[in-house]
Amino acid sequence: MKFLAVDVETANSDCGSICQVGIAAFENNSISDTWKTLVNPQEDFSSFNVSIHGINQDQVLAAPTFEDIFHIVEDRLKDQVVLHHTAFDKRALSRAAQKYDLELFHAKWLDTAKVVRRTWEKYSVRGYSLKNVARDLGISFNHHDALEDAIAAGKIMVHALKESGLHINDWLERADKPLKGYGHEGKVKRPGNLHGPLSGHKVVFTGSLSLSREEVAREAAARGCDVADSVTKATTLLVVGVQDLKRTRGARKSSKLRKAEALIDKGHSIAVLCEEDFLSLLRQC
Repeated sequence: MKFLAVDVETANSDCGSICQVGIAAFENNSISDTWKTLVNPQEDFSSFNVSIHGINQDQVLAAPTFEDIFHIVEDRLKDQVVLHHTAFDKRALSRAAQKYDLELFHAKWLDTAKVVRRTWEKYSVRGYSLKNVARDLGISFNHHDALEDAIAAGKIMVHALKESGLHINDWLERADKPLKGYGHEGKVKRPGNLHGPLSGHKVVFTGSLSLSREEVAREAAARGCDVADSVTKATTLLVVGVQDLKRTRGARKSSKLRKAEALIDKGHSIAVLCEEDFLSLLRQC
């Protein structure tokens, strides 16, 4: 049984500003190969991101661009089972590819955060960050080094395979099934923290999210967002998850999204974000 794990670090709040890539290959539940490189994102570095991973502009001046290394990443990951902890890394690879007019290769992507939440009940709602789960499982690693994070994700997957008794191919299907006990449109209305960095924003969610509505709402409110159940003229952010055609009665867009677009056409300022971009925004605050 073979799978690979990938992780990236970024220079700023744009998830396509990749400045480091790490890939770890696993065969028969053991590391069989590793690869890591710094990347020149050809963008400015934010002090916040540098404080997280320690990589700065000077360190990547002589490094290859993402376009330069794309063929290496593709050769390693194309058509393989590829692990990533949360949606960020997959999204970052896609954004970086778009930046250079490259088409992201096909792979069997598997989010290990989803695996963790479905394997151990205590992580179903919270506590499933890479650092927290690795600590609980006794996995030592240097967090925010791309290769170290990739290896940690792979080792977490090994533990999950043993705990669940499922094959990696089973998890490719199971990971996208809903968590038990969480409704699709849970009532999440709540006021935001008046002192939070996003205070003044009013956010609404639509579609199926990879996290529970309760959890995303709690994180948004902690950072200042007022969370509402419906789109109004006061809405400033609409976070769009996967649209369920059964719930939208066959329409490609939910009623919330259609209403937001109508208000935008009338001049109201509403930012429409995918879940990955919204979570990235929360991480930067």
